[in-house]
Amino acid sequence: MRALVQRVREASVTVAGECISEIGPGLLLLVGVTHDDDAEAARYLAGKVANLRIFHDDEGKMNRSALECRFAALVVSQFTLYGDARKGRRPSFVRAAPPEVAEPLVETLAGELRALGLAVQTGRFGAEMAVGLVNDGPVTLWLDTAELRG
Repeated sequence: MRALVQRVREASVTVAGECISEIGPGLLLLVGVTHDDDAEAARYLAGKVANLRIFHDDEGKMNRSALECRFAALVVSQFTLYGDARKGRRPSFVRAAPPEVAEPLVETLAGELRALGLAVQTGRFGAEMAVGLVNDGPVTLWLDTAELRG
């Protein structure tokens, strides 16, 4: 699994002109799933994300996690994170898992984040979404479970 994690002041998802999810301070996760991902990858990623020390402490150092700050997370599926643009001009998405594999794993990730104690909102899988955010910092991290777990 891959996640582009952004520390945000606020974030939202709009589908067909209707705001379906929004959070205040916290994390926006754009999440991609590949063919060999499983529930263990989702659990691992949830633990990593929830405990990332990327929020400021009283001394202004990035030393606190979203869990410690009691912040929220907005989880949005984004298959294009597995896009490959090395050849030609049109990216290939063959490394992205099909919806019947990806959707339950994105839901598992959101559920694991909730179980850890984060308030979690989600996008709508497969929908044409407008994702709005105010990036805080900006702080943006790329996490890939294949790289993190070795």
